[in-house]
Amino acid sequence: MSDAAPRTETQPEIRTETQPAEIPAGTPAEDGPAAPAPLDIPRTPTGDARVDALLERLGDAGHLPTEGHIEVYEDVHRGLRDALTALDARPGPPAPPSTHGSRS
Repeated sequence: MSDAAPRTETQPEIRTETQPAEIPAGTPAEDGPAAPAPLDIPRTPTGDARVDALLERLGDAGHLPTEGHIEVYEDVHRGLRDALTALDARPGPPAPPSTHGSRS
């Protein structure tokens, strides 16, 4: 005995196989991948020339095919990490004198 109810005219047909979607003529899927295009995302200057240059470098990814993006992202990530490390290496103001263990 089958548990499935017979299909009626009001029930939609359920397909189990994958059907390719119809793609209108002239779309990138038919003509090949679209050419790389810049995203034109505005970047607000940070005030740090090195960081600003790295953020500007991200714009290079918009002119590359997808497989070229990783090189740009890794380059920018490495540069930002180096910039943060340099900030940590700068000498800061002297620490306040310790009052721990002193007697009045």
